[in-house]
Amino acid sequence: MTLAYNLQREYISPSEKAFAYKMKLEAMNRQGQRTDLTRSQVGNKSAAKKSSEILAEQMGESKNQIFRYVRLTELTPHILEMVDDKRIAFNPAVELSYLAEKEQQALFDTMQAEDCTPSLAQAQRMKKMSQEGRLNTDVIYTILTEEKPNQKEKMSIQRERIDRFFPRDFSEKQKEDLIVQLLESWYKRRQREHER
Repeated sequence: MTLAYNLQREYISPSEKAFAYKMKLEAMNRQGQRTDLTRSQVGNKSAAKKSSEILAEQMGESKNQIFRYVRLTELTPHILEMVDDKRIAFNPAVELSYLAEKEQQALFDTMQAEDCTPSLAQAQRMKKMSQEGRLNTDVIYTILTEEKPNQKEKMSIQRERIDRFFPRDFSEKQKEDLIVQLLESWYKRRQREHER
């Protein structure tokens, strides 16, 4: 079966795609076609297309996306499985692929213990700290256990439930201030009642 056929099933996991692209690029390279898995060169004078460009055209993906998939092959099996299971998103996974194997193992252990996964921003910070030689288990724990902006709970009240209580010219800030003021006075009144 050809790579194109295998990659056109209804669903193909990121790891299958990653290894298929990597194998195809390596095969093209062995056949004498140029492949550079780490970077594309500027000003290549050769008229022949690079293997990555040919593969990108064949698969209908950008060359950069092909490289990003190939990066996933640098992940440890446990983390790659989390990517396949959609527990870690693709973009953070690409960033995590730059971590050393020992760092990835520490990350996996921390994710299991804390039941959390890194956001893209957290994965980028870990990659940067790894490159600077400053990533260790404590740093991984600190980064992973930060509260992410999208995890902060927000309270919302349907506008039609409260708008009738405010003058029409009240701004959102004035409404919020008045709600807080009323809650504070309600809270103080309850405190006084409990003290009696």
